[in-house]
This record gives sequence, C-alpha cells and structure tokens, in this order.
Amino acid sequence: MSYKCITNIKDLQKYIKGSKVIAFDIETAPIDKYRNETKVALDPHKAVIVGISFSVEEGSAIYVPLNHKVGINTENPQQIIDYLKAWVFENENVVKIAHNLSFEAMFLYHLGIVVQAPCYDTIAASQLTLKSNTEFRNLSDSGLKTLVPELYDIEMTKFEEVTKGRHFDELDPQDCETICYACADSDYTLRLYHTFNNWFDKFMPKHRYIVEQIESPTSVYVGIMKHNGLLVDKELMLSKQKEAGQKLSQLKDDITFHIGDVDIGANASTAAFKNYLYKDLGLPVLKTTDKNQAAVDDEAMILLTDWCRENCYELTSIFELIQEYRKWGKIKSTYIDGYLEHINSATGRIHPDLFPLGTETGRFVSRKPNLQNMPRPDGDVIGVRDFITAPYDKVLLSLDFSQIELRVGAFYCRDNTMLETYGTGGDIHAQTTSVIYRISFEQAVDKNAEHYKERRTIAKNCNFGTFFGLFPKGLQKTLKFKAGLDTSLSECEKIISNLKSGYPRLSKWQEEVKKRAELLKYTETYLGRRRYLTDINSYDWGKKSFAQRCALNTPIQGTAADILKLAIARILTGLLERNWLKPLLQIHDELVFEVPKDKVEEAVDYIKLCMETQPFKDFDVPIVAEASIGQSFGTMKELNIE
Repeated sequence: MSYKCITNIKDLQKYIKGSKVIAFDIETAPIDKYRNETKVALDPHKAVIVGISFSVEEGSAIYVPLNHKVGINTENPQQIIDYLKAWVFENENVVKIAHNLSFEAMFLYHLGIVVQAPCYDTIAASQLTLKSNTEFRNLSDSGLKTLVPELYDIEMTKFEEVTKGRHFDELDPQDCETICYACADSDYTLRLYHTFNNWFDKFMPKHRYIVEQIESPTSVYVGIMKHNGLLVDKELMLSKQKEAGQKLSQLKDDITFHIGDVDIGANASTAAFKNYLYKDLGLPVLKTTDKNQAAVDDEAMILLTDWCRENCYELTSIFELIQEYRKWGKIKSTYIDGYLEHINSATGRIHPDLFPLGTETGRFVSRKPNLQNMPRPDGDVIGVRDFITAPYDKVLLSLDFSQIELRVGAFYCRDNTMLETYGTGGDIHAQTTSVIYRISFEQAVDKNAEHYKERRTIAKNCNFGTFFGLFPKGLQKTLKFKAGLDTSLSECEKIISNLKSGYPRLSKWQEEVKKRAELLKYTETYLGRRRYLTDINSYDWGKKSFAQRCALNTPIQGTAADILKLAIARILTGLLERNWLKPLLQIHDELVFEVPKDKVEEAVDYIKLCMETQPFKDFDVPIVAEASIGQSFGTMKELNIE
C-alpha cells in the first residue's frame, strides 16, 4: 500500500489535483472539557476533527493530521480546511465518497462546510445491494470492518487495537500504525465505491441512481439535521415530569381502591394483573397474543370496556382507569423521561439519530429518541410538542407534503376522478371524512373545525387502506382502536365499496400490481427501489395477503419517500447561500426548520420550490407543500404567504 502522512498544503494539492473521484474519512477526538464522557468523539459539539485521510486511487492514500496532541500536525490547519472546502467538499466537479457520509458531513458542517453533490455514501450503497438472492444488506451488515473481510478477504485493524484505550489525538500521526489505520479507511471506501457501482451496473442499475441522486445527498442532509438538533424547554419538561408523576400516583391509588393490592407494574401488563382479570374476575378473553395467550394490551382493554358496559357495568371504571394510567405512563416514560435523557449538555438540544433507510420502503426512522411519534395536539394532555421550541429571535417552520401518497396513488392508477380532483385543487381526504363522520363537505374541509385533524387522520387511514388492499374487518379495527368509532362490518364494506366505485381504475391497478409481483417476486418504486416479496405465492393466506399489501404499499409509500428525498437534495444545494436556514427534523412527509423571524417568507418560497418541483419527468400530478409556523412545535399554525 502507498500510504503516507503529509503536513503541508502543497503535498495535499499535489495528491488530489485533477482527481474527479475522492474518498475521504475523518478521525475525531473529544475536547478536554468532555474527555471523560462515553462516545463523545461522535459529537461535533464536544469533539474536533483530528485528521482527514484521502484516497484517489486504490492502494493509495494520504493522512492529513490537524489536531493531534503528539507528533507533527499540518503547518496551517485552517488553510487546509479552506482549501478542502472550496476544492473538494463544496466542489460540484468532484465526487466525494465516504463510508457513513452523514457522520463526516455533520463534522464538516460544524466547520461551516456543506458537502455538495455529487457525493456517495458507501453505507447507503451497501444497504441497496443484496447479501443473498432476495435479501438486502441491513445497517448491521454494512460496517467497513464487516464489508472489507467479506468482499476482499482482508481483515482491517480495529480502532481499539490502534488506540489501546487512548483517544485518536493521542496517537502520533507520523507513526506507521496510525497512518495505515487512517489511510485504510479512505482506501477501502474508494474500493467499495467501485465494487458497488460495478454490482449495480450489472444487476440493478436503478439502485445506482438511487444511491447517487437520492440517498447520498440525503445522508449529508441527515448529518446536518443531527448537528443542528432541536432546542427544548428543559424547565417546562421538568415541571411536566413532576405533574405526570403526581397524576400516575393518583391513578395508581384509584386503581388500587378498585382491585386491591394487585401488582400492576409500570404499564398494567403484569402476570398478576392478567390473572386478576381472567382468573379472579373470570372475564372473557376477547383478544389473544401471537402465542395464543390472553392479551392485556390497549385493544384488549377497549374490548373489555365495551363488554363490561353491557354485561358488568360496575367494572367499566377499572378499564377506563387502566387506559388513563397507561397513557400517562407512556407520556412520562417516553416523552418526558425519554426526551430528558437525550438532551445534549453542550447545546441544550436533542440530536436524534435519523436513518433514511430505516424501512423497506425507503422511509426514515428516528431513534434516541423517536421524534416522529410525538402525540397529536388533541390527544396530548401534557403538551409534549411544547417541549420543542425555537430561540427567542427565531421560529420553527414546517413544510408538509399535502396528501403525497394519494397523489402518487393517483399517478399510478391513472384514475380520471382522482387526477381531476388533484388537478383542480380538490381534497380527497375531506370527501372521505364527510362520508365516515356523516358531516357536510364544508365542515370536513374546515381546518378550524373541532377534531379536524383527528377526523382527517381516520379518513387518511380509510383512503390509504383502500389503496393498500385493506379488508372491511381491518377498516373496522382501525376505526375502532384509532378513532373510537363503532362501525358495523357492513358499513365498513360500504365505505370501501364507495371508495372503489368512486375511483374505478383503482381496483384494476391493484390487480395488475399483484399479478406483476407474483410473476417477478418483488415490487418496486417508480424510480426502481426494489423490495422482494418471498411469500407472494405462499399457500399460507396470511403470509400471501401480507405480501400482496406490501406489493401495493411499496410503490406508493416508497415513491413518496423518494420524492421527499429528491426535495431534500434540492434544498441541500441552497444551504450554501442560506446559512441561516437550519434543517432540524424529518417527520414522514414533513420537513422542520429553524429560521430567523425576518427570513420566514424567503425560507418558505425556497423550500416550497424545492418540494413542489416535478420530481421526475413522468410525474404529472400537482404537488403541494403546506407551511406551518410557531415559536414551539405545539403552537404551529398554518401559514399563508401570498
């Protein structure tokens, strides 16, 4: 291997000059203040870039030390950073390759650098290649130290073996072991780039497009969101934590008054509580678990409440108290204790992990904590969304795709009614809301009407469910447990029948998609993101019907995800001249930002342009992004800018 350490800008320029494809990898270490914290080197607010390695040719790499505490660093680190910013990271003529690009982009963004396309994330590429005939690699299969032995039969030196308990800045950058470790990362990242692209070109060319044009720019954007995080009102959270604790204590006392000293635990799902219900009280088992055991989940509690209302009314209050106890328990453990646990001591913000390939359809997943499942305002007794706030001189700005999945569905099935509705600015969800709740269309479309959002959510479930092959029993269950509506099976059959008759091309498209999936054994998005369906021809009706629903769901949900990520790639290009625009979070079809109060109109105009641009040539359904604004996430109001 031709690996070496360089400490001046001339040698750096000489190495990368004229290269159109450059792989890089950064090494980090904590600053002194946070040196004893765990995993602190992964936090750009508590750590620094110690050095960067580059590779422009397989078997060749250089390491540029910037902030080592021993040995010799580069002569002028800021000069190096300025050069790399202009000639590599923000250069539109150079392909920037990294393994886990979001991590590198996050640290570079901390230095004022916004990595620009073309870029390439070899972790994303790994997750879009197959490890068996029908199984894609997942994130745990995609580490550099995992892929290199698998693909090249070479064992890479592990971080712990090199550092021996030290931080990376305590290593001598001129030491051969340090140089080889740092350079190998960029060298093998470049090799993965070529290996994966050769594989894509041979087996799945569309996946190469997805990696290059969709997933890699998205990785950069994810790193920026991770860096920015969301400001929280910690004082309010602590106050609500106390309130929730008092409420739980009161509810537990009330439950004990009814059932005695039965141990219900933190979530009223203990074996003792189950025995009390089904053995001591002798209540009927109305729902079972996958292991055919009596269930005590929320659905079981709702079913038992209904049964008691008709057969044993005096027990009804027990189940109402249990449901209330569980609701407050989840609020406290998930949305208060859980959020408090993840507040960064350096920023006062929560910086969640976001995984843009977290689902098989290509939709994001949020963890540590999950900020995509905050309770809706009408069901939020504690005001969880008020925890997320903006600095006094800024506001939170959200832009949300309007009915994007149904618009994609209309594009696919080519139903004239749907296409005309969207072409003339109509509202399909409002029409369905009117049918389900037996209210006028005017009331259904009124955003200020009571329970507007909750009713609309149920209407969406009906519409999406119909698109994805939902059966009447499934719709009945959805309406029962998500909206508290007791709808007869015949009424559910009528709702689905009405929706299908209203959109006659829908059923035909569904049958075409299922037949194609049965033939190919996979389904895919319009841009070619593939999902294998090994059970599509199964003799097991349950497995087959699930695979059929996936066959219908993936083209719509996955294409909608691709459209959002294409919008993200467009937004990324404009961040260079809009350093005041701070991406914070992605929630399903919604993007959240922090902006100065005097920049709101400019921000909305730019983001709407990026989101509403035709995503690909054939897409002929209008796309609409709706803006909301607020000082906190709980006070967001729709914004109309003419």
